[in-house]
Formats: sequence, structure tokens, C-alpha cells
Amino acid sequence: MPTGGDIIEVTYNHPTIGSGVFLPKSSEDSTYDLGGIRSSDDMNMIDGGGRMIDQLSRARWSFEVPASWEMTSGELETLGNLAASPVTADWTMTNINGVVYAGNGKPVGDINANGNTSQFTMKLSGGGVLKVL
Repeated sequence: MPTGGDIIEVTYNHPTIGSGVFLPKSSEDSTYDLGGIRSSDDMNMIDGGGRMIDQLSRARWSFEVPASWEMTSGELETLGNLAASPVTADWTMTNINGVVYAGNGKPVGDINANGNTSQFTMKLSGGGVLKVL
């Protein structure tokens, strides 16, 4: 039986910034792209004999989830420091069903927080693939 649900926590371990935890918001959608090798989705990738031309390329992994934001904790500043660092961090995403995904990467995209709802959307991405521990 497929069992999904909340992301309990997102942890990071960075060689110079340190380690910490971000807490995702309950009952929100999360998005996983495990990364790896992809085949191009182009209907014109065919030759005159009707054979498929298979164009393979690598794609980085990504994970996105809304998280709570405690303004006095420095969470947003830490996320910005992790994004600005040329060195990536080790990340884990713990699901309510006990499954833990792990990958090496960093925050990507805009880092915006909502002062009214005390939350922000965290997007992480990295090389290789996102793996189950």
C-alpha cells in the first residue's frame, strides 16, 4: 500500500557552515526529482527509417517543500549562506512513513519568506542522484 504524508525534517551537514535542521510545514505537498539520466522527450528525434534517436543527458536531483520560518533563529540567513557557498552540503529528508532520502547539494533559486504566515519554500538540488538511506 503506498503511504505518503508529511516531511518531518530536512537536515544539512556542511563542512564550514555546520549542521542543522529545517522543519517543513505539515500537510503540504513536497516534490522529489531523484535526478540521474533522462531520455529527451522530443517527438522529432527519429530518423528516416523510423528508428528512435535516443538523446540521453544527466539531470540533477531536486527536492522542494514549504517550511516554517522562525524569524529570530537565523534560518533564512543560514539558507542563504548555504546557497552562496561554493561547497555543497549533505542533506537528508525524513518522511513521516520512515523513508529517508539523502543527497549532496545546496539551496537553489530565490529565497523568499512570508512574514505573515512565517513560512518559506525551500528548494534543494544537487549532482548525482537522490538516494534512499
